Amino acid sequence: MEALAAVLGDPALAFPLRLSLRIAVATLCLHATLGVALGWALSKRRWPGRSLLDIAVTLPMVFPPIVLGFGLLMLLGRHGLGGWIETGFGAGLIFSEAGVLLASVLVGLPLVVKPVEAAIAALPANLAEAARTLGHGEIPIFARVILPNVAGALGAGLLMATARSLGEVGVTLMLGGNILGRTNTISLEIYNAVTVGEFRRALVLSAALGLFSTLVLIVLRRRAPAP
Repeated sequence: MEALAAVLGDPALAFPLRLSLRIAVATLCLHATLGVALGWALSKRRWPGRSLLDIAVTLPMVFPPIVLGFGLLMLLGRHGLGGWIETGFGAGLIFSEAGVLLASVLVGLPLVVKPVEAAIAALPANLAEAARTLGHGEIPIFARVILPNVAGALGAGLLMATARSLGEVGVTLMLGGNILGRTNTISLEIYNAVTVGEFRRALVLSAALGLFSTLVLIVLRRRAPAP
């Protein structure tokens, strides 16, 4: 207990905790909006570019995180698109909080998009058709008919994506740079602790993230319908 209190009471953890919380909240908002929009788009079959979008969304699920992170580092660095971004906006994505946010969004996005896509595709077509015959437009139909029917899939996806994003290291390390006091998240603090031999610190932080992931699993199991 003393070791636990010593680690959790360390002032050096204040910044990673605040950063991780900010990133988690921002990621949740982006996942909720992008997840629904992309899930809806991918649920529609046979439109130009759908396969490419599906690959781009799904890739973070199967691609090694460190390889994906390195590819994005090359693409978004100063010698790639990052140079244009920095010129246009006065700041780049790499080695910044924006890079950490981008990594968090990318690794968790498939866990939101794919369940929403499947849920929308499984909806009976006559639900929307009936609403159209009553004179409702596409936006009201989406908000009042489709969205409530996929809320369960969206909620489960958001829970899984949040747990996945909080534990992300590979892509975050490449895009954020693990700069102390600037881009070091809680998951990177575990990495830092291991590299300097502070295994007790790494154990406590790992247990905290592991407990959060376990709670997510328990919530998902309780939400799942009985067989």
